[in-house]
Amino acid sequence: MRATVKDVARRAGVSPKTVSNVMNGIVPVSGPTRLRVEQAMQELDYVPNLSARGLRNGRSGVIGLALPNLGTPFSAELAQSLVEVAHARGWSVQIEETGSDPQREQELMTRARANLIDGLILNPVVLDESAVRVGVALPPVVLLGEVSQELADRVFVDSFAAARDMTLALARPGRRRIAVLGINQGRKSATAIQRTQGYEAALRSLGIPRDESLMIACDEWTPGSAAESVMRYLDSNPLPEALFCFTDSMALGALNALWKRGVRVPEDIAVAGFDDIADGRFAVPSLTTVSFDKRMIASEALRLLTERMADRGHGQRIVSVPYSIEERDSTR
Repeated sequence: MRATVKDVARRAGVSPKTVSNVMNGIVPVSGPTRLRVEQAMQELDYVPNLSARGLRNGRSGVIGLALPNLGTPFSAELAQSLVEVAHARGWSVQIEETGSDPQREQELMTRARANLIDGLILNPVVLDESAVRVGVALPPVVLLGEVSQELADRVFVDSFAAARDMTLALARPGRRRIAVLGINQGRKSATAIQRTQGYEAALRSLGIPRDESLMIACDEWTPGSAAESVMRYLDSNPLPEALFCFTDSMALGALNALWKRGVRVPEDIAVAGFDDIADGRFAVPSLTTVSFDKRMIASEALRLLTERMADRGHGQRIVSVPYSIEERDSTR
């Protein structure tokens, strides 16, 4: 039998009115009480049917966009493209940050199932912990990025192939000691796994042995964390001939660390990134990167989401957005 508001209230030890206040978000509720109610809703798999409360045609006119870290330039550029395309199609966008936390992903999917939002565009990060899994009732949802599964529609850039091609481009002038920045440490990021595998595939095709000393971990994919990682690396390792950073943000941090050490780019070391953010184009030197059309990602994700809202029964659809290697001054 489907759980009711009274069931949730009884489980949480609060009144039904408090449960309604938590769901509506209008009347303030204390943090501990909200947590108890939300936990009870999850335990009972309670999903309020808000369309029955008078939403016209069962639609809110709002879609959700959930990204792991809203503080990155890549997230800002992608979100801007999605908002622009969505508004042109008559949708409003509610933007959330998941912090790479599957629990937050699950909460957002519950809100979509409850018709608080009409659909969700989600960018999961960790391979084995995504909220999109067998046995979970899915709302209209489209995934962005590298987490691969067989349940939800997906739009992605082929990170394996792009990392392979970037590594080959860095090796083309005869460079052999090519380092990478951003390999996995701790939780298994699907992006890091695929980009590492692409890098290693390029080395194999070039006949270059895999060298653990050229694989640099980075706690967070931010300029500050990248700069610290590069500084520590240079303290105990010789300078590589090239450095492939798994994001442009990390590459900008690496450029700063190299400059502080008096290392010239590209004369002493070539540096490349991934994502083609605007900051990279105006860096000194301008940053070589893996480039792709973020507006195309937005358009394709919204197209798939609209089709999924209209027909939840059709099979999975996957769109691979093309990429290119944009060579700039940091590797010339």
